[in-house]
Amino acid sequence: MFGLFGKKSSAVVGVDISSSSVKLLELSKNGDRYRVESYAVEPLPANAVVEKNITDVEAVGEVLKRVASKSRTGVKQVAVAVSGSAVITKVIQMDGGLNEFEMEDQITLEADQYIPYPLDEVAIDFEVQGPSETNPDQVDVLLAACRKENVDIREDALEIASLTTKVVDVEAYALERAYKLIEPQLDSQGEELVVAIVDIGATMTTLSVLADGRTVYTREQIFGGKQLTEEIQRRYGLSVEEAGLAKKQGGLPDDYESEVLTPFREAVVQQVARALQFFFGASQYNAVDYVILAGGTASIQGLTEMVEEKTGTPTLVANPFSDMSVGSRVNASALGSDAPSLMIACGLAMRSFD
Repeated sequence: MFGLFGKKSSAVVGVDISSSSVKLLELSKNGDRYRVESYAVEPLPANAVVEKNITDVEAVGEVLKRVASKSRTGVKQVAVAVSGSAVITKVIQMDGGLNEFEMEDQITLEADQYIPYPLDEVAIDFEVQGPSETNPDQVDVLLAACRKENVDIREDALEIASLTTKVVDVEAYALERAYKLIEPQLDSQGEELVVAIVDIGATMTTLSVLADGRTVYTREQIFGGKQLTEEIQRRYGLSVEEAGLAKKQGGLPDDYESEVLTPFREAVVQQVARALQFFFGASQYNAVDYVILAGGTASIQGLTEMVEEKTGTPTLVANPFSDMSVGSRVNASALGSDAPSLMIACGLAMRSFD
């Protein structure tokens, strides 16, 4: 039953399986400094993953094979993540004097109080957060549970690529871990910042809000860069592959900027503003100190300025690698352009050093 987060004992590569691609990242660490040893990104066939659920295990397994080969990593053990919407989390209080095994026994006995699924169908794990504010003799324990099928299907896909699942994490916590690398880039260090990370993927946009480095809110909505690709396809009569390449590399007709890109940018800004309004309505917060844009769509030219203007909040594009060195197997300029979409893979790769 236990084994959702996994116990780290050796090097792992981070593998992020999103709706449109598989991203693999391997880090090493010397002192406090990280180094990117290898990375690769490979597109997925249409509908192999739908809204973060794997629907074609064989297809995903084949792409995993390609991404591992392309990255030239020698590491076979993987940290992978399930989406936040697939996971139930709850903070419970437990006796601070219990060791890990005693906590595990007690959670096993009491888990059915917290989890609305049959216990033989769930993977479950816990992490001690620290002393309870309400009772000094107790500790706050984060309990996370997920249907086993969500874990098993990822393990099956990785097995096809001869990779071993060492850690199954939750996307929001991987993002939180990678955020630690971005925090030094913000001006107000030392303060308890409230930061909104907006991860705009191909089909899903996820808002994660961190207060003092801890996730306090997360929400997914269906919207993403695929809408821009589809509009390019429709308007210019291109295939999915051609539209995706044109979106990245340019070469589209002169009216692209005004007729296609600007309306899409405006739609992104509306989504970001709406997601923040939902957060303010559901929490005690009425402002955030920074907005960080992540995901493949974050790099669109002019988007940060538009979000900053609309929200009145300093906005930047996520780059967790800005203070890292790069190994000889890595194309540094490609890594730079892919950086915003590698936040989750980066947070997963950091599990090697927990």
